[in-house]
Amino acid sequence: MNAPSDVIVIGAGVIGSAIAFFASQQGLSVTVLERGLPASGTSSACEGNILVSDKELGAELELTKFSLDTWRGDLAEHAGHWEFESKGGIIVASKESSLASLDRLTRAQGEYGIDVERVDIPRLREFEPHISPDALGAAWYPDDCQVQPMLVAGHLLNLARKNGAKVQVNTRVTGFVRHGETVTGVTTDRGEFHAPAVVNAAGSWSEHIAALAGVNVPVKPRKGFVMVTEPLPPMVHHKVYAAEYVDNVGSSDAGLQSSPVVEGTPAGSILIGSSRERVGFDRSVNTEALRQMATNAIALFPFLEKTRIIRHYHGFRPYCPDHLPVIGHDPRAPGLWHASGYEGAGIGLSAGTGKLMGQALAGLATDMSLAPFAPERFGEFTPNTMISQESAA
Repeated sequence: MNAPSDVIVIGAGVIGSAIAFFASQQGLSVTVLERGLPASGTSSACEGNILVSDKELGAELELTKFSLDTWRGDLAEHAGHWEFESKGGIIVASKESSLASLDRLTRAQGEYGIDVERVDIPRLREFEPHISPDALGAAWYPDDCQVQPMLVAGHLLNLARKNGAKVQVNTRVTGFVRHGETVTGVTTDRGEFHAPAVVNAAGSWSEHIAALAGVNVPVKPRKGFVMVTEPLPPMVHHKVYAAEYVDNVGSSDAGLQSSPVVEGTPAGSILIGSSRERVGFDRSVNTEALRQMATNAIALFPFLEKTRIIRHYHGFRPYCPDHLPVIGHDPRAPGLWHASGYEGAGIGLSAGTGKLMGQALAGLATDMSLAPFAPERFGEFTPNTMISQESAA
């Protein structure tokens, strides 16, 4: 029988790794259970965004500000381990309607205290000399940042191990151990693990884990692609994306959506996004998504038309229907906690989530309220026939 812990974390992506680190910092004994290898899910199939710019006013923006402070404060000494870049972000509007939307967004964010500056076309070309001649206006966000997610997860797990945490890979959770209604551990294909607190940080597979406990957490997979160019001299200097991206982030449409996100990397390659579609756990390559991404990226940076794409990758982002993550204790299954449903914001929000969850798991008052993210907002569980065998894999 495995030795009991204070906390079990299901999932060793960036979210689960951050929770393990901050919980272990609070003196809690932690066991991390990962069905594959660390960061082998969503954390290995994204760009590593830490974005303020794409957040509308509300609880997620408040958590974004808190998380950014955590990256730059509590975790600052580790920044070199995960290629933290304060490169800044630029939203570009190339249509009158997009320009109006950008005006609304930046005005509201500025009044909320976000550091954002509207820039005219001459200033935009100073930032990005190769930007499209069709650009009508832009906004500059100096707080947008970037990390390498797999390095984040790996380093945070190593730090957690130094604090006594245990990491069990290739271990599939198959059910929950309960004392009455209270969750007291999990069953796995490697035996039982016991703890008074179990955290569901399983990313796009969180709905399946929640269902094993009989609770409703409707986190769905939303597939997204990233394309990678051949190495180039520095051509794109910031994270640059079209204003339409913000609308796509907030959309609930299940169909294919694509808006350009383009950024350079230290190695010289350019990363091109973005696409979103809800197709379950279908891993097939959608060539139409890639075509749209390429077309949109060329419209934003025309030089890309003559640039070779050397590879592409894709993964599943944990989409929540109300566009807020699920964070905190679940009173429907006492002892069960959740940290999931971030979709494309999980990397950026991981630091703040980890710190808040570490405080809550230790029985401390949290630095900001988790009430807006409460799991019980979704009501009671109804068996969902859309949870496929792949989602459990």
